[in-house]
Amino acid sequence: MVTEPLRMPRDRTVRASPLVGYYRVGMQWGQRMRRLASKAAFGAIIGCVFVGAAAYAQPPDLVLLDGKIVTVDAQGRLHEALAIRDGKILALGTTAEMRRLAAPTTRVVELGGRTVIPGLIDSHLHAVRAALSFSTEVNWIGARSLREALARVSDAAQRRPRGSWLIVAGGWNELQFAERRRPTQAELEAAAPDNPVYVQLGYGWAVMTDDGFAKLQVSSEADLPAGGTLERVGERLTGAISGGQAAIIALFDRLPKPTFAEQMQGTREFFRELNRLGLTGVVDPGGNNLFPADYQALFDVWRSGELTVRVAYSLNGQTAGSEFAELKNLTALTPMGFGDDRLHFNGLGERITFAMNNNPEPTAENKERYYEIVRWAAERGMAITMHWGPDSTIEHLLGVFERVNRDVSIASLRWSVAHLNDASEETLRRMSSLGVGWTVQDAMYFGGEDLVRRGGPDAGRRIPPVVTGDRLGVVIGGGTDAHRVASYNPFTSLQWFLDGKTVAGTAIRGPEETPDRLLALKFYTLGSVWFSFDEDTRGSLEVGKLADLAVLSQDYLTAPLDEVGNIESVLTLLGGEVVYAAGELATFDD
Repeated sequence: MVTEPLRMPRDRTVRASPLVGYYRVGMQWGQRMRRLASKAAFGAIIGCVFVGAAAYAQPPDLVLLDGKIVTVDAQGRLHEALAIRDGKILALGTTAEMRRLAAPTTRVVELGGRTVIPGLIDSHLHAVRAALSFSTEVNWIGARSLREALARVSDAAQRRPRGSWLIVAGGWNELQFAERRRPTQAELEAAAPDNPVYVQLGYGWAVMTDDGFAKLQVSSEADLPAGGTLERVGERLTGAISGGQAAIIALFDRLPKPTFAEQMQGTREFFRELNRLGLTGVVDPGGNNLFPADYQALFDVWRSGELTVRVAYSLNGQTAGSEFAELKNLTALTPMGFGDDRLHFNGLGERITFAMNNNPEPTAENKERYYEIVRWAAERGMAITMHWGPDSTIEHLLGVFERVNRDVSIASLRWSVAHLNDASEETLRRMSSLGVGWTVQDAMYFGGEDLVRRGGPDAGRRIPPVVTGDRLGVVIGGGTDAHRVASYNPFTSLQWFLDGKTVAGTAIRGPEETPDRLLALKFYTLGSVWFSFDEDTRGSLEVGKLADLAVLSQDYLTAPLDEVGNIESVLTLLGGEVVYAAGELATFDD
């Protein structure tokens, strides 16, 4: 069922189970979109007006005029204008047609030729976790030099109380800096002499100031989590710590947690930041450092009617060996799809069991325990999303999926594999046959240099093989995997899809797996929304769908490739409500 946009808690309507007809974005649609992208004249493909029956009875609340409306519908139509009423798209057509629909009470946005796209949806973003600490962390995403990054630390030190922690939790890479290196402990000490500072790079490295070591009571390697190592140059400690994922996660967990008020504020601010980048939806796969209590800030923001991004969230067990019991308890009163059109439960993921997580050689027992859980989930109509690495070991996962499918059909459940950057054609065929989708991120934007260094110049030529996946009928969702290991900026990811260049500017992907602009945009809209069962209500700009959209600072379809990553939204709507506005359109901010 389609519900109205959330206003206040009393207006919420509980979603019915969303296991509706299986939606497949196929080859024919992609081919139409690619043909459309090659047409040079915008005016040649502006369609006639598309007006719902209600347009004749009631005027729109809002009209957007004189723009370039990229609908991402099945025909790939472009329009000049659109009209919105009661949070949904009422009509699309020419500026003159939409102007005639308007009444004196209708708000009018003069686009001045700007491009409008459906609100972007990240199909794999750890948004709940990132939001908790967003108001208390220092953000290095987008910093072009180490000098700029350190200046952000200094600025934060001026705003935060003396002695409070300054934490950079991830989302950056040294290759994004002009200096092409990581910060030193001495530089952090100079940037914030009166505050302990902790900077983390992915899940393998961190650096702290001396004050940070003192506060965490780390004076030797014996004080670190198992697997952590104090880095040295000769006999001198550098202030850096390296180790495996478990060690760095355990170290991060020792840092002070934001207060609940700070978590609430961080959640508001983070989703507003996503709105700035044109995002109106995320599919959150769960993951490390995320316990049931950590969802409470999100729930409170939702209950208060302040949630400006639609969130579909997954749950996973957090205790090795006890995952099944935990998942049964967590989902006992939370059926698949429970919630509303702003927030709903979306199944299990991204780590179903610890034993199968990042394990290239799971035992038969590991796979049997995993099978028990996912079969149980299938019997209850739950979606599954599973983090997986190389194609060489995917048999362990797909073999389990195929076994479940022989017992309980999973074709309508929207199960998915995340990452899998080097998926083979055979693997993609198996996924397509099962109805398993693929959430693809821009991991090689940060990691491509290392890939090429280890595997040679052609190692990244077909990574990720999204054109092949689309041709074979695999539903593909665009995303980032932010914010520990990647930037949450969707336009960074879109540029990576389009040019295959790493953060250092090295082109590693070949043209055969490089999508055109409309296909890449489809991944981030209709593709991503498939994973939350919402393609009938959002993901494209069509009459009757929710008015989730972004007005862009540059034309995504024609901007130079190296400028795509710099695009932002100047006006973002969620269900017809303004959730972000800037520049000349700032007066529309509600």
